[in-house]
Amino acid sequence: MKKNKMKFNTKTIHGGQAPEKGYGAVMPPIYQTSTYSQSSPGEHKGYEYSRTHNPTRKALENSLASIENGNYGLAFGSGLAAIDAVLKLLKSGDEVISTNDLYGGSYRLFTKIFESFGIKFHFTSMKDASQLENIINSNTKMIWVETPTNPMMNIIDIKSLSKIAKKKKILLAVDNTFASPFLQKPLDLGANIVMHSATKYLAGHSDVILGALVVKDKKLADKLYFIQNSSGAICGPMDSFLTLRGIKTLHVRMKRHCENAKKIAIFLSNHSKIDKVFWPGFKNHPNHEIATEQMSDFGAMISFTTKKNSFKNTQQILKNFKIFTLAESLGGVESLACHPASMTHASIPKKERELSGLVDSLIRLSVGIEDVKDLISDLNQAIR
Repeated sequence: MKKNKMKFNTKTIHGGQAPEKGYGAVMPPIYQTSTYSQSSPGEHKGYEYSRTHNPTRKALENSLASIENGNYGLAFGSGLAAIDAVLKLLKSGDEVISTNDLYGGSYRLFTKIFESFGIKFHFTSMKDASQLENIINSNTKMIWVETPTNPMMNIIDIKSLSKIAKKKKILLAVDNTFASPFLQKPLDLGANIVMHSATKYLAGHSDVILGALVVKDKKLADKLYFIQNSSGAICGPMDSFLTLRGIKTLHVRMKRHCENAKKIAIFLSNHSKIDKVFWPGFKNHPNHEIATEQMSDFGAMISFTTKKNSFKNTQQILKNFKIFTLAESLGGVESLACHPASMTHASIPKKERELSGLVDSLIRLSVGIEDVKDLISDLNQAIR
């Protein structure tokens, strides 16, 4: 069977992989080396220096391309390093349109680093894709999207945005971290670039920091490979190995993540002390119909506020948890709770956070794969 014809669950294990040439190892070995011998100057077996190429990283990059239905994968030292590489496709005077509800690290990179190089960023709601044409001008070169967004779980119509981007001849890049390719494939919906903080669901065990890009177009891939090699923000072979190992169980983990999250979202929505629950699986969630069309399930990220709507009450809930761990990040097998206003999104000014609904009382959950009854019991005792 051709590997590009494989079903997703098979691709996570075999996609993009080739038999190991040395001893027939089933798992790609960890090539913990910085350089490679050459028979004569310029004559080698495809590898010269590990910043440029490394067999373990290459195995991961092939896997990434396979599970996202792309042609070219690139692995970086972090998700932000991957975003940094994408932004280096731009030049001074170019403009980017992004959602007003996005990861604080992305916002910080955009506004504190790249704005100083003369790149302009516009932050706007993208709940209605048709409104985007009113913002695009001759300097617009890229649309940057998260969907579901972090932390409000807003759903953005990738297919509609891709039609606009193609008509205007601008790049559409999608941060697919929250969904993972198990739930959503932006390239199939028309995006040019898909990005992952592979630290999260792809690696899946909270033991590695890694970023990824996947594209279909060779010309675009060549530009990104040049940036990857020239800037040098690559991941090491051990991190590549750990992420590749994590991908092999992505499909089984994501199924349990989603099953647990659905039950917890319903529990929270029926809780007498909970005010709002943000989860795309609810029929009254904004753009729920779009989520149904472009995702195979609704993910394991949930945000909520309490009726007391106070930071003090939120702090107490977070202290009360016994199984949920108060920590940044997400997507691991363990359940995590986060206070975005003071943790992941602290770099965004309070006024701008609140415009998108990110109030100080908001709690974000990354629902793990523990027994859901234990997780619900923990939430119930924590919310007092």
